[in-house]
Amino acid sequence: MTILAVACALAAASCFAVSTVMHQRAAKRQRRHAALDPRLLLRLLRTRLWRLGWAPDVAGAGLQALALRFGPLTLVQPLMASGLFLAILVEAGWSRRRVGRRDLLGATAGLLGLAVLLAAAEPRAGVPAPTAHAWWAVALGTGGVVAVALALSAVVAGATRGALLGLAAGILYGVAAALVKALAAGFHGDLGALLVDPLLPAAALVALAGLIINQSAYQSGRIAAPLTALTLADPVVSVVLGVTAFREAVTLGGPRIVVLALAVAAIVAGVWLAGTSPRSAASGGRVSPSTGGPPDP
Repeated sequence: MTILAVACALAAASCFAVSTVMHQRAAKRQRRHAALDPRLLLRLLRTRLWRLGWAPDVAGAGLQALALRFGPLTLVQPLMASGLFLAILVEAGWSRRRVGRRDLLGATAGLLGLAVLLAAAEPRAGVPAPTAHAWWAVALGTGGVVAVALALSAVVAGATRGALLGLAAGILYGVAAALVKALAAGFHGDLGALLVDPLLPAAALVALAGLIINQSAYQSGRIAAPLTALTLADPVVSVVLGVTAFREAVTLGGPRIVVLALAVAAIVAGVWLAGTSPRSAASGGRVSPSTGGPPDP
């Protein structure tokens, strides 16, 4: 079963990598929009390349679910993050250029940090769903970080803007996953109760906001900056919310706390390396907000 989980996870990561590159290329051809401007999403819906990108995305989601069915989260999640490397390689090949060393270094540092963090923390199950007070704390905490990231992204450009928007999108995706987890735990076959559960529209709105911000992130330089930030932020936020809101237990005793601190430092370094690439301005990734990009494919 473990071999099947590994195969499904790697296949899912490959699908997500292709989908990500297709969505990024479609987004870069649009006029620059503000991070939460829904007009970008409406324009992308009319783009053939962006719509086609959902085919490998849906396939990847199915393969990921299958991997999680037969393998533990601590095995599947680091393997899924390998899609970060694959997407950087696919994007470079599609653009017919060499992969940047700084991109690969940032991705390597971040993924190693993430793998060590998940392995060292050894998260264990907690409560099925957080209390209302815990949800408000999640909203204030994550909302504050997202607001700061969006505010900073408005005054910078290139890879730095992409990394900040990717960070914001990754946080929102992590919150959406927590909301879905709580919904799944409370669902006992009553579809009517599910439809009136306030967590359902909350999950939909958070996921939609993450999607819009993610597409905006793809408009800023190469794919490495936003994708590295998003890929690393999502699971880190999930671990934090698991410990704080779902009361899941992690192991922090002895030298393990030092290992966790080093893992977090590696994750931060990976995002910084990808988000401060000096070659982003020369990569042709920016599209003038006044002229837009080439015609949609």
